[in-house]
Amino acid sequence: MERPVKLGLLGLGTVGSGVYRILQENHEIICKRAGTEFEIAKILVRDLQKPRGVEIDPRKLTTSIADILEDPEISVVIELMGGLEPAYQYILAALERGKHVVTANKAVIAAHGARLIRLAASKGVDLCYEGSVGGGIPIIKPIRESLVGNRIEEIMGIVNGTTNYILTRMTQEKIAFSDALKQAQALGYAEADPAADIEGYDAANKLVILASLAFQTPISLQQVYYEGIDQVTLEDISFAQHLGYTIKLLAIAKRKPGGAEARVHPTFIPNEHPLASVNGVFNAVFVRGDAVGELMFYGRGAGDLPTGSAVAADIVDVLRNRLCGSHHRVETLWQPIPVEPVENVRTRYYIRLHAEDKPGVLAQIAASFGAEGVSIESMIQQGRGQDQPVPIVFITHEVEERQMRASLARISTLAVVKDIASVIRVEGVMS
Repeated sequence: MERPVKLGLLGLGTVGSGVYRILQENHEIICKRAGTEFEIAKILVRDLQKPRGVEIDPRKLTTSIADILEDPEISVVIELMGGLEPAYQYILAALERGKHVVTANKAVIAAHGARLIRLAASKGVDLCYEGSVGGGIPIIKPIRESLVGNRIEEIMGIVNGTTNYILTRMTQEKIAFSDALKQAQALGYAEADPAADIEGYDAANKLVILASLAFQTPISLQQVYYEGIDQVTLEDISFAQHLGYTIKLLAIAKRKPGGAEARVHPTFIPNEHPLASVNGVFNAVFVRGDAVGELMFYGRGAGDLPTGSAVAADIVDVLRNRLCGSHHRVETLWQPIPVEPVENVRTRYYIRLHAEDKPGVLAQIAASFGAEGVSIESMIQQGRGQDQPVPIVFITHEVEERQMRASLARISTLAVVKDIASVIRVEGVMS
């Protein structure tokens, strides 16, 4: 009888425990689907004495990475430690030793994916990372395999559950950002230090992965413009609803003539767009291909079992490929393409400012927009100021970012304008 394939697991935290549970509880059916038996031979942990949420033979636990990397019988390494280091060095070492690697580490793949993919190809092994974006949502494999007959033109996604939960609570319950954040922290959806989520960094890492795959080019985090949701107010949400929009933190990548654009920011999206109805901690990725048209992938974007489900699927792929002596080669076709700086990006804008309520004010503001080639699609002014500045809201036609910045700089110098309170990009016109 064929000997079981031996796996090494790095990390036994939330996701690691979820993967272990899935592999143990569904062992028989996973083996049948993979076409081979397998076993977890060693598990790297920081503390051997720490209580576990799953029952594990203590002889499988180790604090030494050498027990996994230097064991020639362990042919598959599953990295679920998180963070950039030492996870990157461990993945690198495993691939260099000819071991297949499965990971859910978005930071490592975003920062070093191109190098690791080339290394895996040169060693004839697999590097799989479905769990790095969207938790349990299948998105990497569809782009990698199911959509290879397409030229992918656009990806637009809600890829951070924390920010989506906060914006959902603000929209549905009319509570301020700070209160919605406290709710998210109390429920365990946000970390004590939520900066990576609310500032857009987490979503930017995930966009690097998606855009690199979709456009077959090595995009870096430095090429992605990103901003967070901490400046979104209830007033902005109210105006969005009045205008027929919902505010979401979107990760957006678009193919352009001779290049691409990649950005993460709060976005007005029309209520009829499928992403507008994605609420709470759920994630969704909207994809547009030249052949397939518009697709949306939706589901739970984090958690032990959803992410564990994606990792388990990658393990089955590796075991199947190993059995027939093949491995993924699609990404070795990557070619560098330019990524547009955000100043060159064209989109529509929502602008909310406060100005004096008297004759001639709108004419001055309109002239400042017009001087930089910014065209206004719609405008709202509510109420009389009674010697107090009043809010004025504009939605523009599509315009370059540099033109918008120049027009806002002009407007900010007008004596009749108290402040420019909010600038949010507008996306999502359905074809």
